[in-house]
Amino acid sequence: MSPADHLDARHPATDDISLTRVLSALSDPIRLGIVLLLSDGRERQWGELDAPVSKSTLSHHMKTLRSAGITRTRDEGTRCYVHLRGDDLESRFPGVLSSLLEAAPGEAAAVGLK
Repeated sequence: MSPADHLDARHPATDDISLTRVLSALSDPIRLGIVLLLSDGRERQWGELDAPVSKSTLSHHMKTLRSAGITRTRDEGTRCYVHLRGDDLESRFPGVLSSLLEAAPGEAAAVGLK
């Protein structure tokens, strides 16, 4: 396994994304807030994210989103970037992400940018 394969092993293939894992990951207000922030389609550096949790807790939430197939993370030097896998989720579960995002504002924690 090459280093690139190892990094990609953290992200499930589109066909392996499970609806129950996606819904479970999005049942947390912090993770829902992160997804709302990323729903603009822009890639963000982790250090830009301003969530009402500690860095270690934010890291846990980011890992949960990545493992569920909701986000994709890439490393560049010492920086880590994340973006929403909106196209993958739409192709796997048409309409689910957009429906969740419409309902999310009242349920999501406030997550912004520093």
